Amino acid sequence: MLVYQDLLSGDELLSDSFPYNEIENGMLWEVEGKWVVQGAVNVDIGANPSAEGGEEDEGVDDQSVKVVDIVDTFRLQEQPAFDKKQFDAYIKKYIKNLVPKLESEKQDLFKKRIEGATKYLLSKIKDLQFFVGESMDDEGTVVFAYYKDSATDPTFLYLAYGLKEVKC
Repeated sequence: MLVYQDLLSGDELLSDSFPYNEIENGMLWEVEGKWVVQGAVNVDIGANPSAEGGEEDEGVDDQSVKVVDIVDTFRLQEQPAFDKKQFDAYIKKYIKNLVPKLESEKQDLFKKRIEGATKYLLSKIKDLQFFVGESMDDEGTVVFAYYKDSATDPTFLYLAYGLKEVKC
């Protein structure tokens, strides 16, 4: 199994269990998330509570919640939305912190292509949700999510150059 860690914070943000599509010249990875129900598991053991003098619900308070699989799996933490000015400030700081951590041949490609990815994200800024890894490092890679074409499940966008592949 492959896990993708944030180069800046070390947080696990994605794994190969979630296939991705490269967009914007490979600068962004697009990953489909899914809403899943977590919690309340109905186990039928074949017993008939009413025949045994029991109640239908014996006081067990099963709570089920809907979560997004990617957010839950990698314990992503939602952050307040950015406006364009905050996004610009974040991206400038992110580029400054990330470039020295990239291999030299990747640095040039990153610098050439980041503008296109930034414009793509800015075009969706009002529709985006913002997530960081479990450590909540605000200087780490932000994961973006939005609902594509009125979909019921979110689509996540990862800044590909900010991820490091680790074999588990």
